[in-house]
Amino acid sequence: MKIEEIIKERILVLDGAMGTMLQRYKFEEEDFRGDRFKNWEHPLKGNNDLLSLTQPQAIAEVHRKYFEAGADIVETNTFSGTTIAMADYHMQDLVYELNYESARIAKEVAREFTAKEPHKPRFVAGSIGPTNKTASMSPDVNDPGFRAVSFDELREAYKEQVEALLDGGSDILLVETIFDTLNAKAALFAIEEVKEERNIDVPVMVSGTITDASGRTLSGQTAEAFLISISHIPILSVGFNCALGAKQLVPHLEVVSAKTDYGVSAHPNAGLPNAFGEYDESPEEMASQIKEYVEKGLVNIVGGCCGTTPEHIKAIADVVSQYQPRKLPQSVAHS
Repeated sequence: MKIEEIIKERILVLDGAMGTMLQRYKFEEEDFRGDRFKNWEHPLKGNNDLLSLTQPQAIAEVHRKYFEAGADIVETNTFSGTTIAMADYHMQDLVYELNYESARIAKEVAREFTAKEPHKPRFVAGSIGPTNKTASMSPDVNDPGFRAVSFDELREAYKEQVEALLDGGSDILLVETIFDTLNAKAALFAIEEVKEERNIDVPVMVSGTITDASGRTLSGQTAEAFLISISHIPILSVGFNCALGAKQLVPHLEVVSAKTDYGVSAHPNAGLPNAFGEYDESPEEMASQIKEYVEKGLVNIVGGCCGTTPEHIKAIADVVSQYQPRKLPQSVAHS
């Protein structure tokens, strides 16, 4: 069955945080390097995407734990998988391979679970992060007109990532943690380009991030403005992730849910970070907040972001299995 159909029948569960799980392995510099990058001239610790090449078994194990917890969709380990973000590690030339391998690993595990439970097909979402540069704001307070990156540079970087994610077996493309809508537009533009060139259709999820209590994205948009500015492209779902805990997202999900014919997704953090930047919300606390989403009929896809673990995803999956997904108009079956 196609995901466009399943999303009308039940609430789909997305996985939780990859980074939170990888921290449990306590990988050091040499683990990130493996044999292949033993003599790399720059520090590599912290480059989680690289672990798809140097510690693939750990990445597969994280995906497996999320599927076991009840996830329908896992995200590829490619949050920083663009030439722009990989420049920090001088690894721009590895971008295609990093994305391809990350998607391949996730797809292999997804197939394993789909074979075991054909009634619950598992999907892979190619994770497309925001990069570490912003196209609509200046990083220099003294030069407000300056831009660290251009739209075309972003588009090209995203295009390489998208091609590799699709070649590796991604079923969905997830443009996530969007803090600057212009960056997201570049990613969506790149996706449309690839779809056209390959004459394919691929479901696209778009997920913005509300950065603070003002209810706006970093580039200043409200939830509704964000929705309007990406709605010209056919997508599977629109929603929010990261930055806030589940409770703080409710009003923004209400706005989007009321105004869109697309599916609505949410993968919040496990609460707000404490003084040490850690997330304290227990699986039970988080699931009880997400219950409000499903009682109000706000979402079609739900999962977790920073600080969430398979335990959180299991608690969420148990709650949402008892509720109907948000109603979608019949006309939305984009094919």
